[in-house]
Amino acid sequence: MINPKKHVLVLAVAASMVLPGVAMATTNGYFSNGFGVKAKGMGGTGVAMSLDSMDAATNPANMVGVGNRIDAGVTWFSPIRSYTVNQVGPFLGPETGAFSLLPGTYDSDNENFLIPNFGWNHMIDDVSSIGITLAANGGMNTEYRNVTAPGAPSGTPGTFGAGPAGIDLMQLNTLVTYARKVTDQVSLGISGIFAFQRFKAIGLEAFGGFSTSPANLTGNGYDTATGFGAKFGITGEVAPGFSLGASYQTKISMGKFDNYAGLFAEKGGFDIPSTWSLGAKFSPAKMHTLLFDYQRINYTDVGSISNPLMPNLGACMAGVASNCLGGSNGAGFGWEDINVYKIGYQYDAGKWQARAGFSTNDQAVPDTETLFNILAPGVVKNAWSLGLTTNIGKNSSLDFSFTYAPLVKVKGGNPLAAIPGLGDTQTVEIEMKQYEAAVNYTWRY
Repeated sequence: MINPKKHVLVLAVAASMVLPGVAMATTNGYFSNGFGVKAKGMGGTGVAMSLDSMDAATNPANMVGVGNRIDAGVTWFSPIRSYTVNQVGPFLGPETGAFSLLPGTYDSDNENFLIPNFGWNHMIDDVSSIGITLAANGGMNTEYRNVTAPGAPSGTPGTFGAGPAGIDLMQLNTLVTYARKVTDQVSLGISGIFAFQRFKAIGLEAFGGFSTSPANLTGNGYDTATGFGAKFGITGEVAPGFSLGASYQTKISMGKFDNYAGLFAEKGGFDIPSTWSLGAKFSPAKMHTLLFDYQRINYTDVGSISNPLMPNLGACMAGVASNCLGGSNGAGFGWEDINVYKIGYQYDAGKWQARAGFSTNDQAVPDTETLFNILAPGVVKNAWSLGLTTNIGKNSSLDFSFTYAPLVKVKGGNPLAAIPGLGDTQTVEIEMKQYEAAVNYTWRY
């Protein structure tokens, strides 16, 4: 007889070993557009609807509605990223605080990734369940090779003249969930979160003059950090065919990236910001379901993400160490909080279900922050998706989804080329579009 708990452990360990080696599919800044292939096929919606054992990452209360099951799948993710510089500006050397980038358009390497997903849910009794879900964020993965910075030694590649330049961030959350139906209409859920993240940066030596610790700025290989948090959720049917849901995830205080204490604010701090979501489900007939979700991502919880590049680096050059890279108020990527709006539709024909969805969000990256965000061009705003589920046996099914995020460009000035008398018109335009295709296998027991 198959032991589901034994298989859960094997699959969870395998997935957790593979995930740190890949970039994560992302649309809302560096947060995923949705968790689970069914949700992805409906624009990332699902706060008010039980879908599968990935639900814990959206709303843990929905886990009690998915039954005994294991979900395992893989996503192909292709982010297409590049930047364009319009003209040569001054290069006086990083020690002066003035340097420009080479004009032209340059593409990031690493455009294809395979990302596993995994979830397990087990009913304790008719009204309560436990589960394990592995959910990831990321997408801040870039590497620029075919470019030489003005003033750099001849033949030296990389955006900033110190070899290939880029960063790689991966976050993996393991959610252990308990959910319970407190009435026939209302479910509650709570997930304990163990968070793991990994990061490296290369080719940023030119920023050494802006760092509190140049030796811990770049080129130190992968560093890791861990932390703990929680997610809470509620779902309720307020009228026949109409349900509401809500969830909240705490800010997760992570350990420091010691190898990059001279890059990230607060000596290598890179916490995971809090989020909260609201959702509605409307099913006028059994075959038709319409979903609406709203999500708030609080990037300003984390200084390394939200602190602006300028005027912080200007204050750093004036001798205010706390504003330098790695300082207590050190310069960061300048990202803003964003609101995400999602709509999804499902047509249920019994043996198969078809899905479609759309999501849109505020721009996280202001046009004043394009220079540093060459490294993390998380600028896409809209995503269109399709999905399909088909039964392949009494206790198993396959889910498919495809998502396309159209090209978005953000253009702004290079603040480090804005030196009086030397010109201040160099612009940096960053852009990204994304393709994603996913498949998931479900076994119900």
